[in-house]
Amino acid sequence: MISSSGNKGFYFKEFEPKSLDPFDALFDIFKELITHTAGDFDEAISWLRELDKEYQLTDENYSVDQFIEDLKERGYIKEELDNPSGSGLGITPKTERAIRQTALDQIFGNLHKSGAGNHKSKAAGQGEELTGEFRSYRFGDGLERISMTESLRNAQISKGLGDIILSEDDLVVEDTKFQTQMSTVLMIDISHSMILYGEDRITPAKKVAMALAELITTRYPKDSIDILVFGNDAWRISIKDIPYLKVGPYHTNTVAGLQLAMDILRRKKNTHKQIFMITDGKPSCIRERDGRYYMNSNGLDPYITEQCYTQAAQARKLHIPITTFMIARDPYLQQFVDKFTEANQGKAFYTGLKGLGEMIFQDYETNRKKRLK
Repeated sequence: MISSSGNKGFYFKEFEPKSLDPFDALFDIFKELITHTAGDFDEAISWLRELDKEYQLTDENYSVDQFIEDLKERGYIKEELDNPSGSGLGITPKTERAIRQTALDQIFGNLHKSGAGNHKSKAAGQGEELTGEFRSYRFGDGLERISMTESLRNAQISKGLGDIILSEDDLVVEDTKFQTQMSTVLMIDISHSMILYGEDRITPAKKVAMALAELITTRYPKDSIDILVFGNDAWRISIKDIPYLKVGPYHTNTVAGLQLAMDILRRKKNTHKQIFMITDGKPSCIRERDGRYYMNSNGLDPYITEQCYTQAAQARKLHIPITTFMIARDPYLQQFVDKFTEANQGKAFYTGLKGLGEMIFQDYETNRKKRLK
């Protein structure tokens, strides 16, 4: 921690972390649990009680029951008349927003500002809209864009509190960003394999979806984000419904997901469009014109994969790049993804669950910068 000492400059003392009050400490855990339980309040509280027994999260001054009462008073939960089972309580939109913000902080934490005069913005340039971020002055920047407050502060830090001498190295300007819009569709695989083999893949995927939605709606409000899920079929879900998303006993109808994604993007007036697809398995299902399903879970079925490649090529004709995030590494899956990516001229990443969010953020920012120039 830095403290001022009159005109003698600054001195350092040991950092003292800010302690959370009992409610905030439990609320952080509760938000994680409510995501894992797909919005089931009673199950989340049951897990919280078990964790409390094992790790002594509460004491005689503050109990889980008191925490529940505080959740009610602060508007995070409410009575649900259409849910008489269990406690009859459910989370509110206020909680949904808090979960999305937490996901954004966890996954896209590198968006936080760095030191004075060194605020990087990957999607910035000679646009018209201020980003609220700063960077070092470069030759050719207009004088009207120089932030005198930040520049004088830099000079004071670098040269002390005496006579302030402002040099070019101290100058910073407020960045601008492009006003062109980007439309993104995020496809999430909800087939049964997303929870097979004892590995929970759907919860990290949900966190990524919430974080990306929060990123775009707050940082790039002129951009659009649509979320769709695909199993035997594909359908859109609203941002507020992401925490409640569950895996079903489904096969993987990648074709239906791609068709819906392109249909959504065709309706967008934005020039720049893209599809992100999170999946862990091969296409194993398509719906025939007569409404019946053709399914095959054994290996790569050419009848199914060829239709996937056709959709990838169609997206390419529409100038819609597809970025595939494959969260499994089976060799035969790589064969499919490589051919699919070639048909679209898009990109593919083979990523573990831990790095999924950071990778998607970096690709979104890179795509935005590249396509909006």
